[in-house]
Formats: sequence, C-alpha cells, structure tokens
Amino acid sequence: MSNPDELLVAISAAVESERSNQMSLTVVVGGAVITGRLAPEAVWRERVAEVLKDSDRLGPFAGVFSRDPRGPRPGRDEAPTHLHFHLARILQGSLGIPETGGMYRVAIKDVSAWSVGDISYSDR
Repeated sequence: MSNPDELLVAISAAVESERSNQMSLTVVVGGAVITGRLAPEAVWRERVAEVLKDSDRLGPFAGVFSRDPRGPRPGRDEAPTHLHFHLARILQGSLGIPETGGMYRVAIKDVSAWSVGDISYSDR
C-alpha cells in the first residue's frame, strides 16, 4: 500500500500503547501470507535480542536489537510504520513455517491485505 491503511496503523498504535501481545493478525505482504500475534516494538526487540544473545555465531548482533537505532524519542506520537509479529508463521499450502512461530517485522506500507485473527490450516 503506498498509503498505509489507517485502520492497520491504528491497530499497531493500540498494540504499542497497551504493551499487549494478544492481538492476532494475518497480513499479505509481497504475496506471502503471515499470521500471528502482534507485539509492541520494544517487547519484540527484547525477545529477538534474547534469542540472538544465546547464539554463539549471532550473539554480537543482540546489541543491535536491544537499543533503539533512532535514539531517544521523547515524542512517541508518531504513527507506527511497522508491525512486529511474534509466534508468527508464513503460510504455505497446509504448513505454517516455522511450525513453532517466528519473529517477523513487516512494513505497514507493504501490506496489501489483512484480516484480524490468526489463520491456521488443517488437513481435516
């Protein structure tokens, strides 16, 4: 979307303000379907930093996620520009990749379609 959907921006802003991770969302980005729960950016960054810190090879990158690269932002009134998914899967056929859910950051402007809720497929 060249102009981000104002409802999607409002949902992201609500997640940021409540520091909640209970909002499930499914989006289409570049033809891929991503489904999962939204997290506030700060919580998402913390979790990614924790995962990286535990890795021998990727540990040095943990610091990138544990600090805000934009620096201190006293006026956090700007509209969110990204969705931060955790416990998310990329849906492909009857599979969700990864099975256990992953951490994805999606630019709101790149979302071409979306729906509230977490979609899961079943063979039944």
